[in-house]
Amino acid sequence: MKSVAFASLLLVIMLAVVCPAQQASAAGKPPAQELYEIKVYHFKTAAQEARLDDYLRMALLPALHKMGIATAGVFKPIANDTATDKLIYVFMPVKSFEFFTAIPASLAKDAAYNSAGADYLTAPYDNPPYTRMESILLKAFRLAPKMQASGLTNAKEERVYELRSYESPTEKLYANKVTMFNEGGEVPLFKRLGFNALFYAEVLVGSHMPNLMYMTSFENLAARNDHWKVFSADPEWKKLSGLPEYQHNVSKAEIILLHATPYSDL
Repeated sequence: MKSVAFASLLLVIMLAVVCPAQQASAAGKPPAQELYEIKVYHFKTAAQEARLDDYLRMALLPALHKMGIATAGVFKPIANDTATDKLIYVFMPVKSFEFFTAIPASLAKDAAYNSAGADYLTAPYDNPPYTRMESILLKAFRLAPKMQASGLTNAKEERVYELRSYESPTEKLYANKVTMFNEGGEVPLFKRLGFNALFYAEVLVGSHMPNLMYMTSFENLAARNDHWKVFSADPEWKKLSGLPEYQHNVSKAEIILLHATPYSDL
């Protein structure tokens, strides 16, 4: 009898650990928070940029689509025109950590991907398609658990996407800034003011830590500037940013203005 009771207890524990998503769904809880990967390609020359564009457009994005990633975004900073270290950002929502870790093996088995991306994949050591590549792994905020398309309807080449990165001086103050977005009300404030946010997320793994990142979108640069003027003057934001409990929780803010590439899904 003791062994039967122990087995029953073990089954209950296993269900609690293995099936949190199903339990959450049954209890009417919010959906699970997505994971995101942001790849950052650094390059210097026009030839490198052309090779990266060809690889992303003809090989990587079609392969990701076959895996079920229907909305991968590819963006270039507006500042690329004058920068010596030029960048391309690739944004991918992924279903789970297991799915994320399986992507390289899936790509390796994809004959169409390997054929279309051969110029990039087999590049020689003395003529690489980039100078460096970074990967950032993120987890969506509790109040923004799923990526959202911008909803903008104007021409893609006119739109401006804004990627923001907020570093904090300590882990505790970082957690405080995340709370400010969620329980504090920053996420609903951005929504009310029409910032067309694609995602808000905590950086789990990256070169800048502790850190959170989010992306908003606008019809053009003038609309972006107008939105931030309204935001800074909004009474709700003035009250929230002035609360004593939310002071000094950002040590560095990086603001990157981007255009989507013609072949980007977003």
